[in-house]
Amino acid sequence: MEYYVTIPISSDVLKKLRVNDIIYVTGNIFTARDRAHAKMRGMKLKDLPFDPSPMALYHCGPLMKKENGRWTAVSAGPTTSSRMEEFEDILLDRFNIHLIIGKGGMGERTKKALKKTGSVYTAFPGGAGVLAAEKITNVSQVYWFEEFGMPEAVWILEVKEFGPLVVAMDSIGQSLYQRS
Repeated sequence: MEYYVTIPISSDVLKKLRVNDIIYVTGNIFTARDRAHAKMRGMKLKDLPFDPSPMALYHCGPLMKKENGRWTAVSAGPTTSSRMEEFEDILLDRFNIHLIIGKGGMGERTKKALKKTGSVYTAFPGGAGVLAAEKITNVSQVYWFEEFGMPEAVWILEVKEFGPLVVAMDSIGQSLYQRS
């Protein structure tokens, strides 16, 4: 099946999504790689400078440029998601995140957390960073830029029909990466 969804995604839509479905996302997403995950793991929602719960989490270290005081994405392809495996179950549970976008799959801890929280993990095609950047309509905020630098900072991005995203791990425990 193919779906065009708006973030935040309703629990009814999340329950429908199955492995191999294709989705296109419109709404707000935030980027987070290793350092942002490690920092967020030790924080509570009230301590964060942004609320991740109504957004999708994108494993991405974008290449940005600033012109006339405004950031734009040059390339925003996914980074390898398995590096975030040790953090993801905590972030899903603590911050009420329901959609993850990444590359290359995740492990058993994340699979269990997705099932527990009714969430999904989607895969964006590797090597398609320019395609991803074209779907970003606005860069609304950046956090921890001075502390982490460009690729590890958290970027809040407004996207339109961001995809194609393949549902790689669904909310009922199915995974493209493991045979049941």
